[in-house]
Amino acid sequence: MVAPHLPDGTVLQSPVVELPAFAARYINLAAGDLGAKVLKCSDEFFGEARRMLATGGSVFIVGKFDDHGKWVDGWETQRRRHGGHDYAVVQLAWPGVIKGIDIDTSHFTGNYPQAASLEACFCEGEPDEHTQWVSLLPAQALSASAHHFIPLDDARVWSHVRLNIYPDGGVARFRVYGQPACDWQSMSTQTLHEVSSLRLGGRIVGYSDAHFGVPSRLLMSGRGVNMGDGWETRRRREPGFDWCVIELGHAVTVEKIEIDTAHFKGNYPAQVSLQAAQVSPSTDASVITQAMFWPELMRPQATQMHKQHFFEAEQLQTLGPVTHVRVNMYPDGGISRVRIWGRLAGV
Repeated sequence: MVAPHLPDGTVLQSPVVELPAFAARYINLAAGDLGAKVLKCSDEFFGEARRMLATGGSVFIVGKFDDHGKWVDGWETQRRRHGGHDYAVVQLAWPGVIKGIDIDTSHFTGNYPQAASLEACFCEGEPDEHTQWVSLLPAQALSASAHHFIPLDDARVWSHVRLNIYPDGGVARFRVYGQPACDWQSMSTQTLHEVSSLRLGGRIVGYSDAHFGVPSRLLMSGRGVNMGDGWETRRRREPGFDWCVIELGHAVTVEKIEIDTAHFKGNYPAQVSLQAAQVSPSTDASVITQAMFWPELMRPQATQMHKQHFFEAEQLQTLGPVTHVRVNMYPDGGISRVRIWGRLAGV
């Protein structure tokens, strides 16, 4: 129940929660803005299933109704009167290994499902009546207005998942954390690969600050759509500079870099530089510490507002194969995209 004294139009945000290790380390393969989509669902009377794939936390807007009743920021089915259960089939943004999920029932209090289970499959096209579904998670009890982070231990690659809810109800967000599958053995060592991209396994290891932006947006395809679609830090009021560490999808010899300040006009960094190294398997915390001492891949370069900056051989130091890059911006500000291209090493 929402307190009756709240005026219509009041927006209640989902609380910020601490992410478990798998959710902090891996990307959400079920994110709508990465290309994931709902192919089929049993019912979506109160809330469209695609809403649960939205990036960011859900909201509750007091007094907002539509033709079906109370508007909800998530997937909600009607009340079942004839047995059975509801489900939604989701095509992942990219096939990958699933490390864990989050079934988020935020703002669903008297209408959340009692339980949920998860199945998965791998197919080239869309699943059909002949598709073999494999159970990844038996039915698990759910609770009201809560995140349900569940780690999974399965090394197989999946392209689609089916979320079953029992018997009906609402899910605010459904997230599938995992590692995109990439057959590096089949890729040419003679061409450049954008190994920083999320699609090829690039990920953010850590950062100094992200007050206004989300660092993982740096690794998305395309240019940023607005100033909120990138990484932006608070205004630095003390000495130093801001940074983020990126793990590349594969070791490469870096030959080209892009720093895009799209939409950052009064708040772009004055300069950027990069450090890089080849790092043995380690914890994220130790990688962040090591990064302070990595050699310089690119000396500080001036940047401009709302512009794509490309740096090639003449601006880069010869370091050999690297697996990680630290992007430094002086002293603070915002960057929309970072792209690292290189030739594969050790394939």
